[in-house]
Amino acid sequence: MIRVVVVDDEALIRSGFELILRAAGDIDVVATTTGADAVREIDQHRPDVVLLDIRMPDVDGLTILRQLRETPDPPVVAMLTTFDADEYIAAALRSGASGFLLKDTDPEQLAQLVRTLASGGVVLSPKVTRAVVDGYLDTGAGSVAADRVAQLTDRERDVLVLIAEGLSNTDIGNRVHLSVGTVKDHVSAILTKLRVGSRVQAALLAQRAGLLRDVEW
Repeated sequence: MIRVVVVDDEALIRSGFELILRAAGDIDVVATTTGADAVREIDQHRPDVVLLDIRMPDVDGLTILRQLRETPDPPVVAMLTTFDADEYIAAALRSGASGFLLKDTDPEQLAQLVRTLASGGVVLSPKVTRAVVDGYLDTGAGSVAADRVAQLTDRERDVLVLIAEGLSNTDIGNRVHLSVGTVKDHVSAILTKLRVGSRVQAALLAQRAGLLRDVEW
């Protein structure tokens, strides 16, 4: 079972996500909470995935994200956002968010997106991705991104493209016929060479470098 905590200031959002995810069968929503109690609830329930509202009136979602990233073995965190909150996206990426979901995400897709997050994949709603690629992620000019990507081996470039497609380490291994351990080593090398802190940042830097022209975002 994938253990999930939903953090949002709106009760309707919390109950809606809980209802949808619990119907999936392999996902257990272990808690729903407002921002004020988020860190305590997450520490108590130790979820695999946290769906965290990016803007809340009591405690800012970015503050909670940074606190979670400082804990041992932090959960995967995806930010819940509306399109008009995209000015927060770059800060969340730099703070270690693993993905972004719009609150109006199709209910039929929500469970699969959570599975992708739990397995180490990248999740970006299309509108959010476009906003980031258009300039909200401050990773430097395209030439700088291209220089960093140029440091990768051919195999690492292959893995980077698959990361950008949202594949988990297991799926990447199946695609290129490598063990999960070897894929993890490649991912670690990619993050180091690109000077980024997450798979999402790596994928977006590759997009800026022009490596992903054939990838559907």
